[in-house]
Amino acid sequence: MMFYRLLSIVGRQRASPGWQNWSSARNSTSAAEARSMALPTQAQVVICGGGITGTSVAYHLSKMGWKDIVLLEQGRLAAGSTRFCAGILSTARHLTIEQKMADYSNKLYYQLEQETGIQTGYTRTGSIFLAQTQDRLISLKRINAGLNVIGIPSEIISPKKVAELHHLLNVHDLVGAMHVPEDAVVSSADVALALASAASQNGVQIYDRTSVLHVMVKKGQVTGVETDKGQIECQYFVNCAGQWAYELGLSNEEPVSIPLHACEHFYLLTRPLETPLQSSTPTIVDADGRIYIRNWQGGILSGGFEKNPKPIFTEGKNQLEIQNLQEDWDHFEPLLSSLLRRMPELETLEIMKLVNCPETFTPDMRCIMGESPAVQGYFVLAGMNSAGLSFGGGAGKYLAEWMVHGYPSENVWELDLKRFGALQSSRTFLRHRVMEVMPLMYDLKVPRWDFQTGRQLRTSPLYDRLDAQGARWMEKHGFERPKYFVPPDKDLLALEQSKTFYKPDWFDIVESEVKCCKEAVCVIDMSSFTKFEITSTGDQALEVLQYLFSNDLDVPVGHIVHTGMLNEGGGYENDCSIARLNKRSFFMISPTDQQVHCWAWLKKHMPKDSNLLLEDVTWKYTALNLIGPRAVDVLSELSYAPMTPDHFPSLFCKEMSVGYANGIRVMSMTHTGEPGFMLYIPIEGMDFIGRDALLQQKQNGVYKRLTMFILDDHDSDLDLWPWWGEPIYRNGQYVGKTTSSAYSYSLERHVCLGFVHNFSEDTGEEQVVTADFINRGEYEIDIAGYRFQAKAKLYPVASLFTQKRRKDDMELSDLHGK
Repeated sequence: MMFYRLLSIVGRQRASPGWQNWSSARNSTSAAEARSMALPTQAQVVICGGGITGTSVAYHLSKMGWKDIVLLEQGRLAAGSTRFCAGILSTARHLTIEQKMADYSNKLYYQLEQETGIQTGYTRTGSIFLAQTQDRLISLKRINAGLNVIGIPSEIISPKKVAELHHLLNVHDLVGAMHVPEDAVVSSADVALALASAASQNGVQIYDRTSVLHVMVKKGQVTGVETDKGQIECQYFVNCAGQWAYELGLSNEEPVSIPLHACEHFYLLTRPLETPLQSSTPTIVDADGRIYIRNWQGGILSGGFEKNPKPIFTEGKNQLEIQNLQEDWDHFEPLLSSLLRRMPELETLEIMKLVNCPETFTPDMRCIMGESPAVQGYFVLAGMNSAGLSFGGGAGKYLAEWMVHGYPSENVWELDLKRFGALQSSRTFLRHRVMEVMPLMYDLKVPRWDFQTGRQLRTSPLYDRLDAQGARWMEKHGFERPKYFVPPDKDLLALEQSKTFYKPDWFDIVESEVKCCKEAVCVIDMSSFTKFEITSTGDQALEVLQYLFSNDLDVPVGHIVHTGMLNEGGGYENDCSIARLNKRSFFMISPTDQQVHCWAWLKKHMPKDSNLLLEDVTWKYTALNLIGPRAVDVLSELSYAPMTPDHFPSLFCKEMSVGYANGIRVMSMTHTGEPGFMLYIPIEGMDFIGRDALLQQKQNGVYKRLTMFILDDHDSDLDLWPWWGEPIYRNGQYVGKTTSSAYSYSLERHVCLGFVHNFSEDTGEEQVVTADFINRGEYEIDIAGYRFQAKAKLYPVASLFTQKRRKDDMELSDLHGK
């Protein structure tokens, strides 16, 4: 095989027709002359990024009547990641909103050449999605059903039909496939040039080789941008900077969190086949083989999403144009092997080059769009998860509608920037999550699957105790919430590895928990729910809330109202419950994932200068949902107060004592539909020295954790005793030393205490120590060179003695029974 240095895939040695038309549209100036022109000092909108997303936003804004727009590109137009795009336009997506964006993009690109006169290479090839397993085929059938209901032609086909549509494919291991006949291939860079040309003819001013240094903000509102060629005052700024979007967000006077991270993405290009592939040859997506394949100039373009991605670190770098990254054939080898298994005839085909380019990914594999919750007028369209071409047209349209009309024509909540919190934007979180996200692009995703990286960002005070009781966890807005509790007799590993579209293995577990809720009493930790307090010195709190919420909140003190905030179109922006604490104070409860969105909506519509105070008190209360027919009895016993409907009516709030705790907000409502109560328990008290540092530790985690160790195979009569200072090993790695040790007469074993650390295997630096890190390790205590196995415990082990005593009691009762 011959390897050549990468040349631009879509770049031209001569000026392309796209550049010629764009230049002529700008008063016949050349590209060099355009770069020397002075920037305007004012504009309504400044867009950063001249790739397919930035040009799409400019195109659609100009179509909607906005003309005072400036688009800035730090390199050449379409010379970023758009230039390296594989050019596959696929509508087969899991989310309906993504299907609609891709479908719109397909229709837009189809007519773009006629509109602008610029050749985009649009060819309707169709796509075939292969299934090697029945579960994969079920997944394709679910996508197929979704495509059909929104009018996108698709069908499930047999392996025989696959072979008829693409004669080079090996189909012996297939169980079926999905055919989407109207999918296409296109030159992404030429599409961007065509969009830019059309936008330019509509009045958009486009400047290349101009870098945005930072966005100027005053009182939470965009006021302009600072570039390397001067300032531009503006009302709106759109960040379409691709892999640089994260860094650009942090460079603002008031930083904007844009959670995305770049990874290297590989694909190869071959010489034409002996019998060149037709331009209409269908594109293949073989997810089980982790590869995609398309025709490229009679040969093959093939890449994929490997299991061990290579992140790209961009901080501190300022690269004007994205260049081909270093070839890594060893890294690409598994994908190449998969390609040759699928198309054996390629074994002798000459490979021209291996392309290695950056792609940006988000923490949940969905693109990011919308207005920043922190800075009004700052919009984002980035993090396309290797689908920028497919989504670019539709996403640009929706964002333009958002800016012009205040909201897009479709529900884009699943893509809204405000679905993320600040904790999901840290570099460490993003680096870990992107390593999981990129392989997941082609992994089989069954219902209720959960991410494994970047967990325990937010936990309730009860997390460790619930975890010790067998809780299995799911993540919501970075918050850990219990899914169910694994009984001692269940195989935990089998449960966690179970993946199915049928009846899940945890069905019986949840059934028993529901039965308990229906027939007895249960407590559910709902601390993750968003909680705000709105207060004022006068009647302003009531007046503002009456304006923002659709239900009447002028109710007696202690009453609770179910309501929501609507937008101008009458659609729901928020669903919540509000309790009136006193005449000037209200307590608002919303779903977990609406925390950032609700805060931004309230702040946007509240008077700027007023005596109104909005406070996020989510972390100030543990929320327990007490439900079931015996909930009244339990709460009455603990509070020494009657809790019947006559004494405590429905949708009522009252502060009372429960058990030994005072100041508990008890509400006669639940979030489950069952009768019961919500208990909001304060978890933060008066100020004290070190409080801020303690809260910071609670939020970010700690770097060492005091842990109890029980020696298992230690003979107190024959072996050396532990005293203090003995090394502690976790999975064979040193993690700390014991601080004290003693013999427990109750447990009849030695018990050691020590601080456990989490040292990075690569750098030796200390990392956060979580309860999960403690609980999932295998431990040994080194006593003078001899290692003894030990069990790690984060809580007192009186239960061990209790279990032993119960076992003895049962044996005794059995003896008496005989």
